[in-house]
Amino acid sequence: MQLTALTMRKPWTMFLPAIAVAVLLAGLAPATVDAAPRKAKAVSAKKATVAKKRVARSFARGRAAAPAIAARPSFGQLAGLHAAGDQLDLKSSVALVIDQDTQEVLLSKNDSAVLPIASITKLMTGLLVSEARLPMDELITITQDDVDTEKFTGSRLRVGATLSRGELMHLALMSSENRAAHALGRTYPGGLQGFVSLMNAKARMLGMKDTRYVEPTGLSSKNQSSAHDLATLVKAAYEDPLLRELSTSPEHQVAVGNRTLQYRTTNRLVKNPAWEIGLQKTGYIAEAGQCLVMQARIAGRKLIMVFLDSAGKLSRIGDAERVRRWVESRPALTSPLKAGNG
Repeated sequence: MQLTALTMRKPWTMFLPAIAVAVLLAGLAPATVDAAPRKAKAVSAKKATVAKKRVARSFARGRAAAPAIAARPSFGQLAGLHAAGDQLDLKSSVALVIDQDTQEVLLSKNDSAVLPIASITKLMTGLLVSEARLPMDELITITQDDVDTEKFTGSRLRVGATLSRGELMHLALMSSENRAAHALGRTYPGGLQGFVSLMNAKARMLGMKDTRYVEPTGLSSKNQSSAHDLATLVKAAYEDPLLRELSTSPEHQVAVGNRTLQYRTTNRLVKNPAWEIGLQKTGYIAEAGQCLVMQARIAGRKLIMVFLDSAGKLSRIGDAERVRRWVESRPALTSPLKAGNG
């Protein structure tokens, strides 16, 4: 490490905090700071060790543990999917609206594109756990294995917290709790890898040819699917009463040790009296953009709606509202809207 003449005019000890931070971030051993005397090296090493321990403790408790990074473009943006227009001016680059009973496609936009699906993944996680008829009152403890090492997201479910399988299902489907979803997959008979294999086998059984899962939360951008496949998943998940109930729950309290945690739905439309929602799931990671799938009754019709890669925090909700108003204004729709490559 070379110091300029200006730097050398001031006491070197004032630079110790900067040296310690640089060492910590670069992952270098403090001994590589050759310009510091032995005592300074020891101080820097001690500060770096303390800082690392603080980060580890913060990470384990579910607090922010990683520095913020600049937002990256989604896969849909990189593929130019947002260039496709549509008559409803949707902000999602991928959209599909299907009549659940007749399978009539009312609206499609880039519906064959295969993109990351974020926490929409949790619908498949919940479906498998529910279909396995595992005891919902069985207690499951959150472990270090459930901590997110993909995106370094936090969680209020600390390592060591114990909840029932039913509570974990509730939090995963309603509030998109990542540690809850991971724990459900980890404790499935056969373990996590076996669970992921079953996720892919179930997708194939349902005819979801564009779908691939690598983990049960949706944090990985390698969990990918198409709008048509997700419509198929929504239809299958809607047949499960437990998934309908938990995914459309507006809020839920859980007791964790001596704490009571209040969780709320990630989909504000659930609380909107203008909507009759039978099943829903939201999702977001940078690579996927804002995502939303729903089953809802509109103008007397049961519709399945899929919105992927929406470019704003509330834009997926806005797209759903646009579709609802459009359907309500044309209850006897006979010709579908198409845009993009759908």
